[in-house]
Amino acid sequence: MDEKTIIAKRVAQELKNGNLVNLGIGLPTLVTKYLPDGVQVFFQSENGVIGMQPLPEPGVAAEALTDAGGTPTSIIPGAGAFDSVTSFCLIRGGHLDVTVLGGLQVDEAGQLANWMVPGKMVPGMGGAMDLVSGAKRVIVAMTHTAKGAPKILKKCNLPLTSVRRVDLIVTELAVIQPTDEGLVLLEVADGVTVEEVVAATEARLIVPATVPTMQLAA
Repeated sequence: MDEKTIIAKRVAQELKNGNLVNLGIGLPTLVTKYLPDGVQVFFQSENGVIGMQPLPEPGVAAEALTDAGGTPTSIIPGAGAFDSVTSFCLIRGGHLDVTVLGGLQVDEAGQLANWMVPGKMVPGMGGAMDLVSGAKRVIVAMTHTAKGAPKILKKCNLPLTSVRRVDLIVTELAVIQPTDEGLVLLEVADGVTVEEVVAATEARLIVPATVPTMQLAA
């Protein structure tokens, strides 16, 4: 199982029936493929839709129907479409149950940096600032390292997306929960040791006496 699939499958387990969920561009969009049986959530995109779903099959994309990153998508029966003003009213008004965002860095305080890519021209942070500040729960879905360098740091050296502490970090190696005391190691991936996670993490981790293995659906 590749690292992105591991992350997406584990994040999908955090979603509950009836949740209104925003998925960031890139890796987070894979979560739609791995919802547990019997769980229906409503995926929202900040460009103005509730009720997104993956394309049912290749070659059926509608040019005018995309997610916020411009990727072709599909919708469920009864989906709603509206302007971006209404969409951001939902986000800023605290109506989103969960947002799942990619990350470049997260630090010991649980603060996220996910929009300024060094050496790349980017148009801005998009809706990430609003999503981190407005959603009831913020899950960061990202690889644990980038080219061997840790992404979970003592302190972010990229511009912060928001000063709010995120609620959960899911990587291909571990599940980590930011708390008032620091970053708590909740789970390790199958075949990964606590020592390997600690070695791949610059930030200090609080390691309980027992750390269970991440359980993923087949």
